[in-house]
Amino acid sequence: MTEQHTYRVIVRGTWVGLTGEARARLLAEAAEHGLSSMRFTEEGSLSYEPSPLKHFSMRYVVVSDAADGEEMAGAIAQDRAESTLRELGYGFGALKSTVTDLDTMKINFKPASRR
Repeated sequence: MTEQHTYRVIVRGTWVGLTGEARARLLAEAAEHGLSSMRFTEEGSLSYEPSPLKHFSMRYVVVSDAADGEEMAGAIAQDRAESTLRELGYGFGALKSTVTDLDTMKINFKPASRR
């Protein structure tokens, strides 16, 4: 059985060629896609600032074979983002992703202070 790792992936991009309808929808829904909406989920969560309506990010949780590594997790998340954005009718430019492997991430705990 292949070992599975859990990755958190942030996919970033720029809005490109938005139609008037898409722009109006994004602006109308901006409150739902602000800082409070930033969650890592399997289906992805979209966040952006309405002014100026230029950049966006999508956060994903990807579970895949550890042997495939972070590069594959990033590619999977970018594919999901492209599909979602196309389904919504939003134009976008090149996507870039940042990947964190939660299974290999080192957590530095601060020692309890002594009194």
